Amino acid sequence: MSNRIKAYLKDGILILLGVASAAFGLESLLLPNAFIDGGVTGISLLLAKVTGWRLSILLLLVNIPFLILAHYVIGRTFAIKTAIAIFLLSVTLFSFHFPEVTDDKLLVAVFGGFFLGAGIGLSMRGGSVLDGTEILAIFLSRRAGLKVSDWIILINLFIFGTAAYVLSVEQSLYSMLTYFVATKSLDFVIDGIEEYTGVTIISPVHSEAIRHAIVDELGSGVTVFYGSGGHRSGGTIREVEILYTVITRLEIRKLVLLIEDVDPKAFVVMGSINDISGGMVKRRKKVH
Repeated sequence: MSNRIKAYLKDGILILLGVASAAFGLESLLLPNAFIDGGVTGISLLLAKVTGWRLSILLLLVNIPFLILAHYVIGRTFAIKTAIAIFLLSVTLFSFHFPEVTDDKLLVAVFGGFFLGAGIGLSMRGGSVLDGTEILAIFLSRRAGLKVSDWIILINLFIFGTAAYVLSVEQSLYSMLTYFVATKSLDFVIDGIEEYTGVTIISPVHSEAIRHAIVDELGSGVTVFYGSGGHRSGGTIREVEILYTVITRLEIRKLVLLIEDVDPKAFVVMGSINDISGGMVKRRKKVH
């Protein structure tokens, strides 16, 4: 079996799991309690509440313009996968009845957001989305300026403001909680518990010792760059080794202590990394 076929099968499984999780969150928690989420899903839930139309039909109709945008903004393959994912979600909501789990507002907001966010995150790992807000935000960012995140905030402020007017301020506030939980759930599914951090280390004198400590103590790979100091010391600019390594956020404290033991004055810069591929991030220790 070729790698491409394996990749398509993996994407398909992730999309199916995402559809199942999102459908459960919508049908069992959010829709029966008139809660909404942000983005296109929130618009569909709001329209379902106001018009009485089935959510499954509205999800298809509302997402059509975003699917067209996806084709031009991101690409054909992404648009096709997204269309399939949204169609499967609509069919699932139309064909299957999920029992209402609870009417406790706090539980609905938290767990409705959790299952919906997890579903969107799983579908994103499969190369598609169940919500076209990011697609619209990318398009508006390219055409009208501002960052993508700024447009997402503006879009959702409009949605929750409309919800406060159409439903109630209380429902809107609970819906904002749903959106917050969904966002965190999505981030967890995308990044996982081992969210990666890129670390740049500059130690003019103890670079080699720090490199050996990272490799031997953490078992992580290290890339060595060569650069020059950006300020003059004694009228000369010295060349230095620049170390770069990728670790999980659970290992940050251990790395900091390792560096401090070798060179407390080392210059250290850290930055979050959404995903990695290839290379040696962690060396597996042999068990004797």
